[in-house]
Amino acid sequence: MSDWLKNVGGDALLSLHIQPGAKKTEVVGRHGAALKIRLAAPPVDGKANDCLIEFLATALGVTKRRVELISGASARAKRVRIEDMDSALVRERLYAC
Repeated sequence: MSDWLKNVGGDALLSLHIQPGAKKTEVVGRHGAALKIRLAAPPVDGKANDCLIEFLATALGVTKRRVELISGASARAKRVRIEDMDSALVRERLYAC
């Protein structure tokens, strides 16, 4: 199990390091104890958070309703919960991006 990804009940909990304002949205790899994701959205007016939720929902094949930003709304370090999804499946799908 990765330290950036945990099972909590039936949900997956992700620890992320976000780089907003990138040329394209993509998973970069590890950043300490987090998974680094670059976002092609600026860090203003919640655009980066919206982009992150949209990206994760699409990459994981779930609805945006199942992706919840639980901490770090105004920080680069974020914690996200994916409702009703096993962490092994999350890891597989994000590394395929």
